[in-house]
Amino acid sequence: MSIPQGTGLTSDQVQSFINDGFVKVDDAFSRDLAQDCRNELWADMGLSPNRPETWTEPVVRIGSKSSTPFVAAANTPRLHAAYDTLVGEGRWLAPQGLGTFPIRFPSNESAGDDGWHVDVSFGTENPDFMEWRANVTSSGRALLMLFLFSDVGPDDAPTRIRKGSHATIARELLPYGQAGATLRQLSAEGYASTQECEIALATGAPGTVYLCHPFVVHAAQPHHGTEPRFMAQPPLVPSMEFDPKLAPSPVQVAIRKACGLTI
Repeated sequence: MSIPQGTGLTSDQVQSFINDGFVKVDDAFSRDLAQDCRNELWADMGLSPNRPETWTEPVVRIGSKSSTPFVAAANTPRLHAAYDTLVGEGRWLAPQGLGTFPIRFPSNESAGDDGWHVDVSFGTENPDFMEWRANVTSSGRALLMLFLFSDVGPDDAPTRIRKGSHATIARELLPYGQAGATLRQLSAEGYASTQECEIALATGAPGTVYLCHPFVVHAAQPHHGTEPRFMAQPPLVPSMEFDPKLAPSPVQVAIRKACGLTI
């Protein structure tokens, strides 16, 4: 699924997003921006791309980055057009940075963070992260996004995505209403029912972005390649709560379709 320069998504790509729960945007930002961002991240880690003997941890996590190259990477015309297409014009906030960054290094050691999950979006003030919540209208999160800042092949710890899992999670969330379900409840109820879903890998060149439905079940995996994998996994934040008076966006159409509601 490639995206024409300067435009939003095609109708086929939108339908694929509704059915599968994600769309791959090639060349969403430039390789030069990706290189600038990697240089900053190397400096933040205090490591060097030329000294692999110092890459002793399977993953290093860097928090949100709001310097110029990261803001630029998240706000290209191609991405803004895609945000408009999937979320709706005026219904999202332009990213003021990117984060977090789970930077994965070649390693035989498990990082212990490769479980299947949904990224929850509110109630994060609770110190018990298993009590963080998501609801059927996806309050607080318009999209899950995966920004690739390095070449990511099948051996380079690409994020695993369960195709179509967003539909199952929407149905799991529906009975909980606006209050939503906790991560603990979703872990107990939702993920097992998505285990038969086909698995896609978030591979691509630097500058690739995967725009994912906020309910997509996904997971990390170990790095069996040779070069570190640089990726950010920020949300696209909505500018408003769900408004039934507005035409439903593809994100909302996917939810309504999954729940058997009138679209």
